[in-house]
Amino acid sequence: MIARNPDREEISTSYVERQNLTIQLHMRRLTRLTNGFSKKFDNFRAAAGLHFGYYNFVRVHRSLRMTPAMAGGVTDHIWTVPELIEAAA
Repeated sequence: MIARNPDREEISTSYVERQNLTIQLHMRRLTRLTNGFSKKFDNFRAAAGLHFGYYNFVRVHRSLRMTPAMAGGVTDHIWTVPELIEAAA
């Protein structure tokens, strides 16, 4: 887990709301009326883990021009999907 002491002037609910929207749009399992809805918690947990792993280690964000994991100093390169799957195993 990465933790820090945020600057109170930078705290805004808009960041949380944007993250919630991104999660809902990328993980259709959170939408109740889809055929991808997870009935089993283990399946949901696996899907959520893959989503957050991909979002933070594989996907390059335009605003950062790198992955969030690289921006946070967690890794020094953009991961591939096989690397992500291997790390999850």
